[in-house]
Amino acid sequence: MSEVNIDAALVAGTGFLDRTDEKLVELTNGCICCTLREDLIESVARLASGGRFDYLLIESTGISEPMPVAASFNWEFENGFSLSRIARLDTMVTVVDASAFLRELARGEALAARHLAAGDGDVRTIADLLVDQVEFADVILLNKTDLVSEKTNATVAAVLRRLNPAAKIVPTDHGRVALSEVLDTGLFDPRLAAESPGWAEELANGHAPETEEYGISSVTFRAQRPLHPQRLHATLHQLQSVLRSKGFCWIASRPDIAAIWSQAGPNLAIEPAQYWSTADFPPGQEVVFIGVNLDRRRVLGLMQAALLTDTELADGPRRWVDYPDPLPPWDVVHAH
Repeated sequence: MSEVNIDAALVAGTGFLDRTDEKLVELTNGCICCTLREDLIESVARLASGGRFDYLLIESTGISEPMPVAASFNWEFENGFSLSRIARLDTMVTVVDASAFLRELARGEALAARHLAAGDGDVRTIADLLVDQVEFADVILLNKTDLVSEKTNATVAAVLRRLNPAAKIVPTDHGRVALSEVLDTGLFDPRLAAESPGWAEELANGHAPETEEYGISSVTFRAQRPLHPQRLHATLHQLQSVLRSKGFCWIASRPDIAAIWSQAGPNLAIEPAQYWSTADFPPGQEVVFIGVNLDRRRVLGLMQAALLTDTELADGPRRWVDYPDPLPPWDVVHAH
């Protein structure tokens, strides 16, 4: 990350902070989820204890994930101090560029390719980051609406609504928004924050038809038998119209392990979550697919064809583990 905080320099350069007697605290050379967390907590605590301010706006860098910022408010020091005792996290806001969102979501470019990585080990893609930021938001500012057509605005809004049905979407241009839309809204709920992305809503309630007017639709794939790893690998290259998918899956060559399926744009990760023997649900598949002009029948057909046949199912796990498996290997089983 840059040693110079450009956003802070621009804000400070306007002179607005001096005129309104506000205070700007700049944190650089790190990320809030690790090296800057204690700095953030100490800065917020210091500002809150001064009793001079009604609200505090934290603007994190564009490459940061929102969840660690929110978690900082419940993080405890060794002495037991927690920021939540003196400050309340009110609203998580994400700004979306209406002119670029769909294009960036569909690409598989890594943050590092644009020199945006948080460090040498940052392997995230732009699509991954966009989805994380949208799904965790309470308010989404759909910005640059003046630069695109009404149809594009409606399509982007429909995608956002699918990814995060609970968020309030506010169209803006030049970033202009009423303060009442983003301050003291009371929208942030720590219990629901990590449980309300569009895929979870879809699993619970089925697809909502109101966004299909703009070509945005979804479908849920469910099955009680494992996927053949080789056929699944071939299927993954035929799901180009899918923007986002998430759920859990069961792969025959790794029969004991429940896996998390998470895809953003062209990037898919299938990672171990836990052993089926300790899971609260039976082995099987449950994945939600969200896309533009999605052929639901085709998606379900492709996934269905990747399942084990009756003959393969009868082989049992001892034979399944020997199936050709071109999927990336798992080093460890870890909890999500």
